[in-house]
Amino acid sequence: MAATTASSAPAPALTFPRPIFAAVAPHPFLQAHLAASKASKAPLRANNRTAQQFRRVGINTGSLTHSNGSAVVRLGNTSAVCGVRAEILKEEDIQGTADFAPSTGHEEHEDPERERQEIEALRLLVPNVELSTGSTPQHIPGSAPSTFAQQLITRIRSLLLSTSLVRLDDLRIKYLPPSNPDDPDSEPQQQIRGYWVLYIDIFYISIDGNAFDAAWLAVLAALRNSVVPRAFWDEDLETILCSDDPSEAHSLSLRGLPIPSTFAVFEGKRDWNESGEEDQVDWVLSDPDAFEESVCRESVCVVVDCSGGKRGTKDGILRKVEKNGGSVVDRDMMKGLVKRAVDRWAEVEKAISGKP
Repeated sequence: MAATTASSAPAPALTFPRPIFAAVAPHPFLQAHLAASKASKAPLRANNRTAQQFRRVGINTGSLTHSNGSAVVRLGNTSAVCGVRAEILKEEDIQGTADFAPSTGHEEHEDPERERQEIEALRLLVPNVELSTGSTPQHIPGSAPSTFAQQLITRIRSLLLSTSLVRLDDLRIKYLPPSNPDDPDSEPQQQIRGYWVLYIDIFYISIDGNAFDAAWLAVLAALRNSVVPRAFWDEDLETILCSDDPSEAHSLSLRGLPIPSTFAVFEGKRDWNESGEEDQVDWVLSDPDAFEESVCRESVCVVVDCSGGKRGTKDGILRKVEKNGGSVVDRDMMKGLVKRAVDRWAEVEKAISGKP
C-alpha cells in the first residue's frame, strides 16, 4: 500500500531559487522580470525598481577629521568615501608659472577656460581612486591598481577640468608687495608665490554598480565641505605661512553643481508578432546595479547643471555626455535621458545641500 502511494505521487517541479537562476542565466532572468510587467506602464526590474527609478542618495559630510573636507556617499549598496587634502606648492618648485601670473593688483575677470588650462598644466587637482579595499570580490586587497580604477580616475579628472568646478582664485597664493618709495607713482605688480594642490582620494566601502556616479557625488560633496586656511607670503622669512585663526579660513567657491546620471541599455531577446513586425524589447535602466551592468553592453552618462536656473524651473546646462557600446540609444532617446537627468538633479541637490 505504501509503495503504491509513493509511486503515484507527482514528480517535483524543476525550479531554481532566484539567486541560482540569476547566476546561471542572468540575461533571461532580467528579461523575465521586465517582460512580466510589460503590459504595465512601469516594468519592474529584479531589484524592484522601475526602469526610470534611481536609487536614493545618502550623503554625510565632515566624517574625516584629518582632512580639509570629506564626504561619505551611499547609492543603494554602493558606498564611497572621499577625502580632500590641501598641500602648498611653492612657486619656485614648479616651472611655467610666469605664463599664468597676473600682471596687476586689480581683480581679474574670470576666464574659466584660462583657469582650466592653468590648473591642468600645473596639476593642481589630483584625484585618486582605491578599489582594493574589499569593496568587491573582483578587486582583491593589496593588488595593483586595476584598469577600471584608472578609468575612474581619468573620468573624474576630465570632469573636474571640463566643468571648471574649482575656481583658480581659491588655489592661488598671492602677494602684493608694498609701493616702491623710489617710484611712488608706479603700480605694484601682484605676484604668485604658490598654489594650493588638492589631493582628492576616493575609497570604496562597497560597489554594487554605478561606481562613477557615487565617486563623483562624493567628490562634489567633499569639495563643498572643504575649508582652506589663509596662506600668505612672509617677506621677512621669505616663505609661505598659514594663519592658525579658523575665522580666516575660507571654503571653496565651486562653479556650479554638475551632477551625473548613468543609464544602462538592456537589449532583450527579439520577438515577432503575428503581423511579422518586431516587438520592442529594449529597456533603458536608470542607475544600474552591478547585476544589471553585467548584462548590459551599452551605457550612457549624462551630466547636467541646473544651478544657474531659477528655483522650480527645469533650466539647465548639459555639461557632458558619454556613450559606450551598442546602438540602441538614438537622438530621440537621448532627449528623454537628458530629461531624466534634469529631474534627478533636483533630488540630488537636496541631498547635497542637506535639505529635507
